[in-house]
Amino acid sequence: VQLVESGGGLVQPGGSLRLSCVTSGDTIGRYCMGWFRQIPDKEREGVAGICSDGLSTVHYSLKGRFTISQDNAKNAVYLEMNDLKPEDTAMYYCAASRACLGSRLSIYEYSFWGQGTQVTVS
Repeated sequence: VQLVESGGGLVQPGGSLRLSCVTSGDTIGRYCMGWFRQIPDKEREGVAGICSDGLSTVHYSLKGRFTISQDNAKNAVYLEMNDLKPEDTAMYYCAASRACLGSRLSIYEYSFWGQGTQVTVS
């Protein structure tokens, strides 16, 4: 499966962005999907994950601001980000896994990755 992210950009603090990840090569319903982010010289960290049955999780520090959702008909997963802060600045990556096990927030659970989309809050 191939993953392509979009929707990143420059936004002021307090603003919102909606990231999209469109898959191709296979149906999204076969996968657990996740969003991760990374800043230079830091480890990639889990932001949110969602299983094909709709069960989702968001990193506890982001609950209330970030929401993950998916549209199986469009083979897409979304990350809605509200009340953005400068510390949310990062490259955001979409990931896919054939199995939906564990926390869904660990990089080791995912086998397929997109190229990322940059989010800058300033």
